[in-house]
Amino acid sequence: MKIGLFICDCGKNISGVIDNQKLIRHYEKVPDVEVLGDQYLCSELGLNKIKDEIQEKNIERVVIGACSFKLHGSLFQKTIEQAGINRYLISFANIREQNSWVHSDNPDKATKKAIDQINMAIERVKLLEPLEVQFSKVTPATLIIGGGIAGIKAAMVIADAGYKVYLVERDLTIGGHMALFDKTFPTLDCSICILGRSCKRSMITLISNYLLIPKSRM
Repeated sequence: MKIGLFICDCGKNISGVIDNQKLIRHYEKVPDVEVLGDQYLCSELGLNKIKDEIQEKNIERVVIGACSFKLHGSLFQKTIEQAGINRYLISFANIREQNSWVHSDNPDKATKKAIDQINMAIERVKLLEPLEVQFSKVTPATLIIGGGIAGIKAAMVIADAGYKVYLVERDLTIGGHMALFDKTFPTLDCSICILGRSCKRSMITLISNYLLIPKSRM
């Protein structure tokens, strides 16, 4: 199994703290790992380098040492897919947010931590299995369990967005515990007065889009 390790400088966001050249030298000695560093992996030039490296070195799985998966995960998945690798055979070592950004005062330890992070990502990617994207039909409706204040508010917001809502309440009335209070903070208004104002704005939607089903009848 040949693994491609791609380490990003992210300008100076990463390489300004972590010694990326030391990382590259370290992983050049690791068997079955092809390492490549770049100033900006997420740039068009950097992504093309990744694809070229994958095809030239017959890389089978990929580790990205850069920012978080949340930021650029889908971008790198799409890139390796274009190079012929299943998009799910990729692992991320977040050496920016989880390392260089929080250890800027200790470059030596940050570099050692980056090695640990990348080692974990390499071991993880070895265990991954190729997956295929599947699609299924979804009913564009929402079931909300509980007709308290939170349930009522959620139901109105979703219904106002144009979706059918089923509001399930075990009691015969909605409003939850708040409906039992005689006064509410800070205005000391009665709870029913506030509930009435909350429901009045979307009363038509409430009648046409919400189905009240007491649990005792289900």
